[in-house]
Amino acid sequence: MRLSRLFTPRTVVSAHCDLPCGVYDPAQARIEAESVKAICEKYQANDNAEFRTRALIIKEQRAELVKHHLWVLWTDYFKPAHFEKYPQLHGLFNEATKLAGASGAKGSADPATAEQLLAKIDEIAKIFWETKQA
Repeated sequence: MRLSRLFTPRTVVSAHCDLPCGVYDPAQARIEAESVKAICEKYQANDNAEFRTRALIIKEQRAELVKHHLWVLWTDYFKPAHFEKYPQLHGLFNEATKLAGASGAKGSADPATAEQLLAKIDEIAKIFWETKQA
């Protein structure tokens, strides 16, 4: 028997983290989106080129985290029954992730865009908490 075969796992699983904890909360996406909005406001209020460059880099990182947290909810928490009960849910996630992406908060320093993102996250959160109480 080959030694490498002895150490090959018989079952392979995957999850969004190393230990599927079952802890989900749209607040993670909201906190990062709040950061995006605050950075946009600070960017608009400052004309220092170095500050503005740093602000854009950090804003884009935070926007990427928003997308990550939304994707985890969309793909790991919400189940087919949720999408049947809330048919607008796929559309909300699509709109929210686009608002966090290049055509939204990543590509804009306008606080209004970040505010739209926060509104979408709030709509998702409302449905999320309804499903948690069911």
